[in-house]
Amino acid sequence: MADPAEPHKTAENPEDVEEVEEEEEEHGDTPAALTSQLMQNPQILADLQHRLGSMVGVSSGYIQSLPKSVKRRIKALKKWQFEAAKIEADFYKEVHELECKYASKYTPLYEKRKTVITGNVEPTDEECDWPSDDEKEDEQLSEDMKNKANVEEKEKEDKDKKEGEDVKGIPHFWLTVFKNVDMLSEMVQEHDEPILQHLQDVQVKFSDTDSMGFTLEFYFDTNDFFTNTVLTKHYSMRSEPDEEDPFSFEGPEIVKCKGCEIDWKKGKNVTVKTIKKKQKHKGRGTTRTVTKTVQNDSFFNFFNPPQVPDDEEGDMDEDLEALLAADFEIGHFIRERIVPRAVLYFTGEALEQDDDFDEEGEEEGEGEEGEYDEEGDPDYNPTNDPSKPAECKQQ
Repeated sequence: MADPAEPHKTAENPEDVEEVEEEEEEHGDTPAALTSQLMQNPQILADLQHRLGSMVGVSSGYIQSLPKSVKRRIKALKKWQFEAAKIEADFYKEVHELECKYASKYTPLYEKRKTVITGNVEPTDEECDWPSDDEKEDEQLSEDMKNKANVEEKEKEDKDKKEGEDVKGIPHFWLTVFKNVDMLSEMVQEHDEPILQHLQDVQVKFSDTDSMGFTLEFYFDTNDFFTNTVLTKHYSMRSEPDEEDPFSFEGPEIVKCKGCEIDWKKGKNVTVKTIKKKQKHKGRGTTRTVTKTVQNDSFFNFFNPPQVPDDEEGDMDEDLEALLAADFEIGHFIRERIVPRAVLYFTGEALEQDDDFDEEGEEEGEGEEGEYDEEGDPDYNPTNDPSKPAECKQQ
């Protein structure tokens, strides 16, 4: 560093000026280098994050400082923005009408699916004309290998036919689907599985009275646990901008859900459990055993969701809000993915496709936030990297 008493060098000696600039660059004293070094200091980063956090939602004062005539024009833009939100709501209404129209076309296919799963109907050879992975692999085999594979396949078919004579439909279809999907498998407990083995079908019914609302219907065969043949879960949607916050509208969203009462047979309710507690009398010192009924983890709690108070929708408890958000996500996933693509979740193919999308997202994230590869960058020049300390020059 130059002596403060030393007179400043001027452009009359360009070599001195160039040498000083070069030395500053080598020692990382440029503004960019200083910024880089400061941003690597954890204490400074923590303080900066705290300050930025306190600024969230704080007005810069720019809008307030604008002339009245400009503010007036901004009001016009906001009014048009509100009109655009109403047009967007109309757009989603037409999409919903189109969805309802095509739902009737999907229904016959879903009904066929149900009859095959339950074993009430055996699909025809024409309906089963779909290549399997084994057949695709057979196409790549040699002639001798094909002949051997055909013999083995014939033996396997005979064995399967004999063993499958007593097998009806596709056993445990929906239970397998639920256990394959992480979001649902977390809900399914071991004591739920014998009940879900009786689940025959899951359907989505769109509501005419509740704008864009929908109902999930779970059809059960006769079982030893409850007398209901259908369990339902209804979701109410908000499809128009909120009057109090119209600019937050981003399309239809679930706002409420309502389950159904399950008519459990005596001693078969898996959503509750009985626990015994010992209580000690303070005065006499005697103890007694008290039996208490508490909620038990179960998939069937899905049909008894927390309710949204009508007068407190805008100010919900955080825990309640989190529970409802998770419930809404599950309901939406069953409607949009599980019901339309059930067989692919049964075989696991849909899970592989979902994983492919996740992996692509992770790769993009690594490109943005992952470690920087100096050797892999053809444009990397260590002499221009301000984050690395420059080597000291020999005097």
